[in-house]
Amino acid sequence: MLQAIGARGAGPAAGPDARLLLRLLHSLPYMIGLALDGIGFGLSLAALRSQPLFIVQAIVSSSLAVTAILAVLVMHARLALLEWFALGLVTAGLTMLALSAQDQPAAVVSFAGRLALFVGVVVVGFAAAALARRRTGHSGDAWALGCLAGLMYGAGGVGARVLANPHSLAGLLSDPALWAMAFAGILGLLLFAMALQRGRVTVVTSTTVVTQTLAPAALGITLLHDRPAHGRTTLAAIGFAVTVVGSVLLARHGEAPAVIDETADLATPQPHDVGAA
Repeated sequence: MLQAIGARGAGPAAGPDARLLLRLLHSLPYMIGLALDGIGFGLSLAALRSQPLFIVQAIVSSSLAVTAILAVLVMHARLALLEWFALGLVTAGLTMLALSAQDQPAAVVSFAGRLALFVGVVVVGFAAAALARRRTGHSGDAWALGCLAGLMYGAGGVGARVLANPHSLAGLLSDPALWAMAFAGILGLLLFAMALQRGRVTVVTSTTVVTQTLAPAALGITLLHDRPAHGRTTLAAIGFAVTVVGSVLLARHGEAPAVIDETADLATPQPHDVGAA
């Protein structure tokens, strides 16, 4: 919600350039939201050192449920019956994921593989710049930028999972996975802010959630050999799917009204409003 207020007040950007980031850095609400994101990212980074990508990414995506609950408790928002159902889905999905989890050491990936991750992030950056400049105002902007932001957030998770030597400063600085994480995080923030400026929160958030969850999960299972506990693959698959579906159904939460005041219901969508979860 705080990032939504800051992104909307920063002015539009024609591409993912540093000027947008500089404007966002001067927004107090955005910076507070960014600080909270940083704490969350640090915790997810620690989790990724011992848990598979599909579990951690699904749990991160379920943060929309926390937003919805806070909207009810703090802002006296009213949830539709479908959204209460979605909260139940997220709770059930997280429970199944927890029951299927097992400690699993971080994946060992060659230097070439980690370098490929970094190159992939750079390629997405160029693609995003071209998209932003050629399709400004197009109805598909928010959807496409939300997908690219999700890919970058997912790439950051993959980078955390494949860091070769996270306990050595020299090893970290020479690891392409670290730089992939850094560039992916910055690019993801820029793309997400641009998407918020161009489309509704339901479009931006749902596409970002789905992409940042499914893409790294698929990569982790196929290439990094991420696995649930023995005999619990079906439970993990169902829990993963249920959590993602529930999170997408809650995508509208985080949308801020055009005028913020003490009685505003931040969970109520406005006709031409954009926001962030």
